[in-house]
Parts: sequence; structure tokens; C-alpha cells
Amino acid sequence: MLGLTLLFVGAVLFVNGIWLLGKIEDKEVSVINLLVGSLSFLTACYLVFNPSEDKNLISAGAFTFLFAFTYLWVGANRFLKADSRGLGWFCLFVSITALTIAINATLKISLDFSAWSIFNWYAWSLLWFCYFILLSLAKNIQKQVAWYTLFCAVTTGWVPGLLILQNLYLIY
Repeated sequence: MLGLTLLFVGAVLFVNGIWLLGKIEDKEVSVINLLVGSLSFLTACYLVFNPSEDKNLISAGAFTFLFAFTYLWVGANRFLKADSRGLGWFCLFVSITALTIAINATLKISLDFSAWSIFNWYAWSLLWFCYFILLSLAKNIQKQVAWYTLFCAVTTGWVPGLLILQNLYLIY
């Protein structure tokens, strides 16, 4: 399931990066955000409400909801033509949460957290913090955030997702 989710996270981040560069319109970017947000939401529900009650699955689901809600919110904001300041504050919450996961993973390097996973959590923490600065603080960093979004799309989503789906790379 991780490969599937990462592949589409790569897709949504890629399209969002292109959108931040001004290459596509608001209405168009909402589609991928709503689709990937829905896929991530369903994945998170499966993980959290899995009958096994495995605590690791519940954690994975809880953290997946953070990103699912972000993508759904972006999609909704484009339709509603909202200013996204509220989304920016949510991105700060996601950023801080992701940072605590990254720090915990760094301090407890084990089979549960590979170096790839640690890199991802730091990369996502920084990316969502950039979204907070861009959206809530209204700083003029859109182009830089766009390029960093594209970098994260490829390195934390698209390529790892493809490798996992083709059994060429084992995360854990």
C-alpha cells in the first residue's frame, strides 16, 4: 500500500509544484488534490480501522490523515476561491508533527525507520513549513516553494513509489 500512496503523493506534489510556478490554473489543480486526498483518506481509514488493531497501522493511518486532509483542503480551496490562510496554519501543524516524527526516527534508528523514511519526514516537515510561510505569512517565496515541491515530488513520492511497486526497493 505504501508504494501506491507514494506514487500518487509524488503526482500531487508534482502537479502542485507546476501550479505554484503558474503553469496551470487553480480549477485544474483541484482535481488531482481531491483525487489523491480521497485516496490517502481511504488508505488512512483502512489503516486506522483495520481489525488487527496493530498500533503501527494506527500510527501510519493517523499520519496519513495529515496529508490527506491537506490535499482535500487544497482542492476545496480552489473551488471555494479561499485565501488559504487557514490551510497555511494547518500546514504549520503538519510541519511540527512531521518534525517530531523525523526527530524520533533519527534518535531511534531501527528497522522501523530506514534512512529513507527519516529523510522523507524531514523533507515533508520543511515543505509543509514552507507552505505555512507562503500561505499564512504571505511571504513572497512562491517560486522557491514550487521548486522544492517538485524536488519532494520526485525524491519522496514518485521515485520511491515506483521502486516499491516494482519490487526494486524495500523501505523497511
